[in-house]
Amino acid sequence: MFETIWQWIFKIATTLGGPGLLLIAVADSSFISIPEGNDFLIVALSIGKSWGTMYYLASMTIIGSVIGCILLFLLGRKGGEAVLLRRFSRDKVAMAERYVQKYGLFSVMIPSILPPPMPFKVFVLTAGVFHLSIGRFLIAVIIGRSVRYYTWGVLSVLYGEQVKQFMTGSSSTVGLALLAATILLFLAVYSLTRRCGSSAT
Repeated sequence: MFETIWQWIFKIATTLGGPGLLLIAVADSSFISIPEGNDFLIVALSIGKSWGTMYYLASMTIIGSVIGCILLFLLGRKGGEAVLLRRFSRDKVAMAERYVQKYGLFSVMIPSILPPPMPFKVFVLTAGVFHLSIGRFLIAVIIGRSVRYYTWGVLSVLYGEQVKQFMTGSSSTVGLALLAATILLFLAVYSLTRRCGSSAT
């Protein structure tokens, strides 16, 4: 049954192109789960294509994912903790609450980069329930999804079919590498900002 659903999703994506990827990403990031579906679609549709086509497909996926996350975020803000407890165990909710309150936008950005089994929707809902600002939330999702999907697109253009074969068993490795690169980038920017601030004073 899952294979049939996946074939149907792939047909939509190949027929509609960018708009199809956007719609699938909205669904996946809001109320329907398609584990790593967006990653596979970007790879499959970007192989053998130009850089412009890849960036277009990845960008449409990012836009769709952001829209879906906003819907889920607003649901959490409106429905409160009861929405969380209907979908997730109390332990997961408590964990997500701790991370959102302690780390703010990073509690959303990091899960948005990592592939399953890292939970993501619980952090999106929790961010809404516990009133993370919409601006910080959007920054976190846009950065996280851009890092993840553009990376898969770039790898697809550069290495073609090898990336598709690699994804079947090593997507978590790529996710961890993306996370490490993002953390290093933020640490570098943070350090540079502090140095500039110190020199200005």
